[in-house]
Amino acid sequence: MPTYTVHAPPPRQGETTSAPERFVFVRDGFHVWAFVLAPLWLLAHRLWLAFTIYAVGYGVLGVAFAFLRVPTTAQLLAGLAIALLVGFESPSIWRWTLTRRRWSALGFVVGEDAEMAEQRFFANWAKPREAAPATPPPPASGYSALIRRGPPSPSDVIGLFPEPGGQR
Repeated sequence: MPTYTVHAPPPRQGETTSAPERFVFVRDGFHVWAFVLAPLWLLAHRLWLAFTIYAVGYGVLGVAFAFLRVPTTAQLLAGLAIALLVGFESPSIWRWTLTRRRWSALGFVVGEDAEMAEQRFFANWAKPREAAPATPPPPASGYSALIRRGPPSPSDVIGLFPEPGGQR
């Protein structure tokens, strides 16, 4: 199932928190439309800086290929590699842009589609938060974790043995 990261915009003037209707859910994974139509996908998601970098980079690469007389097959393979890169990295580019715009990441949620992810997120988000216990609960088992102080000695054993030289 896909994983979505949830992002909240900065509050508008006069607001203390952002309205939940403005939250954005960014799906992790490969985006087919970013692979097929990268410039249009970038523009549709208002990723202006990423679009500018893409267009300038693609233009410089095209001029360099023409100047160096690179074969058409190599040009097509380079274009395919760039398209694959944009398809795989499009969620990261989107999250990077949201971070630059001072959006805050609220967490992540797993859902079959965006609607299911939204339902799960808001159902959990609306629950009242319980106060954390003041003291951590005692360990479940009778064993306590061995705390090592100082540098390791040559007789230390790493593995499943309880102590060096102990009975097995």
